[in-house]
Amino acid sequence: MGIVKIDDDLHEEIRKASSVMVRSINAQAEFWIKIGMLAETNPDKTFSQLVQEQMANADVRLRRIAGD
Repeated sequence: MGIVKIDDDLHEEIRKASSVMVRSINAQAEFWIKIGMLAETNPDKTFSQLVQEQMANADVRLRRIAGD
């Protein structure tokens, strides 16, 4: 584990996003880093496709909610 230096304004955006997404600040930053890496290595895929693949890789099975 290491320390990453980030801009104060970016840290504030991570803090706000983590509150909305009910994640710790570190978990939010890690999520954004992971999605960014996946997006760079898979430029043909959408955000939704990347998340769906990660869910499938973790054996998460989501079902549609009535009304969808």
